[in-house]
Parts: sequence; C-alpha cells; structure tokens
Amino acid sequence: MRPGQARLIDELLPKLLLDLSAPAPHDARALFDSRVRETRLEIGFGGGEHLIATAARNPDVGFIGCEPFVNGMARLLARIAAEGLGNIRLRQGDAIEVVDWLPDASLARVYLFYPDPWPKRRHRKRRLVSPDNLAKLARVMTPGAQLRFATDIDDYAGWTLARLAASPDFDWRAQSAQDWLSPWDGWTQTKYEAKAMAAGRKPVYLTFARR
Repeated sequence: MRPGQARLIDELLPKLLLDLSAPAPHDARALFDSRVRETRLEIGFGGGEHLIATAARNPDVGFIGCEPFVNGMARLLARIAAEGLGNIRLRQGDAIEVVDWLPDASLARVYLFYPDPWPKRRHRKRRLVSPDNLAKLARVMTPGAQLRFATDIDDYAGWTLARLAASPDFDWRAQSAQDWLSPWDGWTQTKYEAKAMAAGRKPVYLTFARR
C-alpha cells in the first residue's frame, strides 16, 4: 500500500465507518451529514468503480459500501477524497452484520455484483445468496426496492434464480432475455467484469423487486 493510501486508511476511513456498536438510527438516512432522500447498500464493492460513479451521479442518495479487503477500501477512499463525496458510509467487513444492524425498511436498493461464487460444491453453503440472507435483506428493504445482482458464473446465476424464486419476499419481473443480458441504465463496468468478458465469460444482470 502506498503512503497516501495508508494515510487515508488511518485518517479518512474512521470518519466514514459505521459504528455497529452504537444503536442503529430509526432512519438510515440519518447516517449521512447532508439530507438524502433514500439509502442504498452495495455489498462487496471491489475497487469501488460502480459505487463512486453512482454516488457522484446521485448526491441526494446515501450509499453504504461494504468491502472486507483493504486494497479495495484504499482505492475507494482515494476516489472519495479526490471527488469530495459526502454521501458514502463504509463497513470494512461482513455486509450481513450491517444488514442485521439496520432498521426495518431502510434500504431503497441493494447492489450485489460479482460476489465470490465459491465454485467447489462443498463450499457453496458460503455463498451470500441464501434463504437466510435473503430474509435478512427483505427485512431492511422497502416495498418495491430493487436487489440488483450480476455474475459471470452460470452456476451462480442459476443458484440465485432458484433461491429468489423460492423466496416469499422477492419477484423477478423479467420480460425478455434483454432484461438479464443487458446492464442497467448508467451501468459502470468494473475491472473484474472487463477481465471476465475478455476471458469469454458473459455476465448476466438480474433485477429482483421486494414485494
């Protein structure tokens, strides 16, 4: 890690971290210094490309970004500092701990892009998309809120569709193949996605609505 990145980890990150030892606010919008109209969550933001671009385009929206790896956090902090963004709060660690902490019906959208597929069969129970985690997400999402999921792993796409279809809390409203083969409006491609596509893997973009 470069000295500048280390300084951001030491000085800027503590100002943006959620304090999960404190009581959760009654309204998640209170986590942000400026007034925001809604709150969204990105689980595993990687290098932060999507989170930064979306937060910059939507200054009236509060974003919570979760990422366990320090290098990704350092890259995101550098972009936050460079662009002077004040509508991002962070968690370095398990996103589900944030979900457990948040109040009911507090998120207007959840992003889950290219999560670890845990490809070995004996490890698949570690996948983030599970009935238990979907129930937890449903609790903190408002009615009609979107869960946006992207992956380049066919098996994980099928796994996700099966578990969302079995969930009593979400609907998949796709009308045609273009609904899952085309990215969302304003999509910012991540470095991971670019590498996956260069390797010949085709992403899918799935949108589920909270009932």
